[in-house]
Amino acid sequence: MDLTHLHLLLNHFPIIGTLIGGGVMLWGMARNQKTIQAVAAVIVMAMTVMAVPVYLTGEPAEERVENVPGISESALEEHEEAAELAIWVMAAAGIASLAALLLQYRNSSKVPFSIATLLTLLAFAAMARVGYLGGQIRHTELQSDQQISQQAHSDASER
Repeated sequence: MDLTHLHLLLNHFPIIGTLIGGGVMLWGMARNQKTIQAVAAVIVMAMTVMAVPVYLTGEPAEERVENVPGISESALEEHEEAAELAIWVMAAAGIASLAALLLQYRNSSKVPFSIATLLTLLAFAAMARVGYLGGQIRHTELQSDQQISQQAHSDASER
């Protein structure tokens, strides 16, 4: 198994795990259950850690496929730029979840978990966008006719 395989194997975890963590966090807040909120915070922190190797294996994966016929350089770039933003949003969600977890027994305020929940849902959206764009790199059947036409034009002008 090389770094490209590792990237493809792990990339689903931060997307699905962050959705689960955000949902559990919302449920814990709605039920006002500190234990459920703590579990959610741990899930989000775990997904933040999991996102790091996914991000770090992205560049080797790009190098492996960038010269493969049919792979669009513009699709690779868009995926990479989205990943750069998403890793920062994910880091913010992980840090906010850790802070909320540490503060939950010292502070009766719902603000720390509210912030963590908001950042977690934003992280999910950012990660889902990265996954969507990553899928379009190799799965051209997911692209609209307009996207295919734009990428062909973009790729032709790059050559």
